[in-house]
Amino acid sequence: MRESRNPTDKKRGRTDWRRVRAMTEAEIRAAAEGDPDARLTTRAFWDEAQLILPRPPKAQVTLRLDADVLAWFKGGGRGYQTRINAVLRSYMEHARQREPRTSARKRA
Repeated sequence: MRESRNPTDKKRGRTDWRRVRAMTEAEIRAAAEGDPDARLTTRAFWDEAQLILPRPPKAQVTLRLDADVLAWFKGGGRGYQTRINAVLRSYMEHARQREPRTSARKRA
């Protein structure tokens, strides 16, 4: 059995921090701009950013989804359940905006 030096460390990254600390800001920016996975943000991005507050606690449910739908969400990696929830929330909010006022009263 392999023991971790620090029991709180779950996984160590492969970043060479000594090399990173030796880089200038210009070198770091050039490396980031050359990375196809990096998405550098602009001032305009932050000017239009919206604060999203945490939602109420989630409820655990059993949900049957089409296999291809689930595979597609899982294909995006970790957080697929959060993405499914975000799509459902977006649909719900859009549907609520389209409902006539009378049905909103029935819900309450």
